[in-house]
Amino acid sequence: MTSLLETPVPAAADHLALRRGAARVLLTNWTGTSTVPSRGLYPHQWSWDSAFIAIGLRHLSVRRAQRELESLLGAQWADGRVPHIVFSPAVPLDAYFPSPDFWRSSTDGATAGAPAGTETSGIVQPPVHALAAWLVHEADPETSRRRGFLPRVYDRLVAWHDYLTGPRDLGGGGLAAMVHPWEPGMDNSPCWDGPLGRVEPVTPGSYRRADLDHGQPSERPTDLDYGRYVRLAADYRDSGYADVPGGHAFAVEDPCVNALLIVSEHALARIAAETGADPAPHEARAARLTAALVERLWSPADGMFLCRDLAGGGLIPERGVTGLVPLMVPGLPQGIVDALLGTVTGTGFRLGEVPMAPSYDITGHAFDPSRYWRGPAWFNTNWLLERGLRRCGQVREADALRAAMLDAAGASSFAEYVDPFTAEARGTRSFGWTAALTLDLLAATRPADGATPPHTPIGAHT
Repeated sequence: MTSLLETPVPAAADHLALRRGAARVLLTNWTGTSTVPSRGLYPHQWSWDSAFIAIGLRHLSVRRAQRELESLLGAQWADGRVPHIVFSPAVPLDAYFPSPDFWRSSTDGATAGAPAGTETSGIVQPPVHALAAWLVHEADPETSRRRGFLPRVYDRLVAWHDYLTGPRDLGGGGLAAMVHPWEPGMDNSPCWDGPLGRVEPVTPGSYRRADLDHGQPSERPTDLDYGRYVRLAADYRDSGYADVPGGHAFAVEDPCVNALLIVSEHALARIAAETGADPAPHEARAARLTAALVERLWSPADGMFLCRDLAGGGLIPERGVTGLVPLMVPGLPQGIVDALLGTVTGTGFRLGEVPMAPSYDITGHAFDPSRYWRGPAWFNTNWLLERGLRRCGQVREADALRAAMLDAAGASSFAEYVDPFTAEARGTRSFGWTAALTLDLLAATRPADGATPPHTPIGAHT
C-alpha cells in the first residue's frame, strides 16, 4: 500500500480550510436529489460530473453520494444509455441551451426508450459511474450493504456498459464510439477540429448561447464550433437518437472514454462479486476492451493514445490529455506504460514542470491556455492522471500532482479549470467536481487500489 505524501503539502490548518471550502461548494450546489456543477453556468445534473461529485461526497455523506448516482441512473433510457444531462423542471428554459425543448427526449427519444416522465438530453458522457459506485461502497461498506446500494445500481450499470459496447460499437472493433463532441466530455478539444470541419453549422442567430451569460467568450467555444454542435445534436435528435454505423457525420473512438469504460468494467467485477453475481464476464470484457484500445488507438510514434475518426478514417493527429488517461488501465503492456510516462513528463505536457497537465499538447498548433479544453488544466483529468501515476508506481510524481491540485483548487476558488502555467482561475468558480475531487485528494492516504479512509459525516467541517 502506498505511503503518505512524500512531497510537501499545505499545513493541516490549510487543509482544514480547504476541506471546509470544498464542502461548502457541494452543500451550496446540492438540489435535494443531486448536485449541479455550478448554480449559474450548469444548473442541471450532468452525467460524469455526478460520478466525480459522488466520489467526493463519499467523504462527507455516503448516503448523499449514493443518492447522487441513483438519481442519475433513475433517468436511464431503456436501451441502457445514461443521458449526459438530466433536466430540472424547476429551471427556466432560457437558463441553459440546449434546453429540454430542444432535445425533446420524451417524444423524439421514445423509440430508443427515453423515460416519459423525465426530460434529458439524448447523448452520453464518459462512463465513470461504476468506478464511482464502487468507491462510494468502499467508503462505508456497512451502510452500503444495509441500504442495498450496490444491488440497486448493478443492473443499471451493466445495461449502461452493454449499450456502450453494443449499439455504440460503431466501428466494429470493440470500442465505444462517441457521436458528438460533448460526449467525450472534452467539448472543443482540437482533437475534434478535423471531424467537425465536415459539419455544416446551423444558421447563426437560430439559437441563443446561454453559456456566454456566465463565461468570457475568450474562454468558451467559438460561435462556429457551437453552430456545429447544435447541428449534430439536432440531426441525432431527428433520427430518433438512432445509433447506426456509418450514419453519423461525427463518430470517434476516444481513449479516455474507453479507458474509463475498462476501469469501470473492473469495478463492475468487484460489484458483481459483492452482490453475488459472476465477476468473470466483466473481467473478460475488460480484457477485450484493453486489447482493442491498444490495437485501435495506440500510436507508437506519438508515445500515447490517439482518437480514431470513424467517419473520415484513421487516427486523428492531435495530442490531447485524453490519450494519457489510459495510465489508469490495468494490464497494459509495460512498453506502452513506459512510453506514456515519458510523454506525460515530456515537452508536450511537461507534468512536473507545470503545476497540472494541460488538456492539449503545449507545443501543438491549436494550444490556447485559456480556451475551454484547448489547453487549460482541468481537475478531473488531472485526478485521473494522479490515479494513473500512482497505479504505475510513480508515487513521487503522483504526490507532487496531488499537492499542485490542492494548491490550485484553493487559490482559484474551486475553478472549473485553470491556466496550466500559472494555475490562474478560468471558467466558472465554485465548480462541483473541482470541490469534490479536492475532498478526495484531501483523504489521508491515497492507496493504489482505490481504498480510502472512513468518511466524515456531512456538516462536520462546514
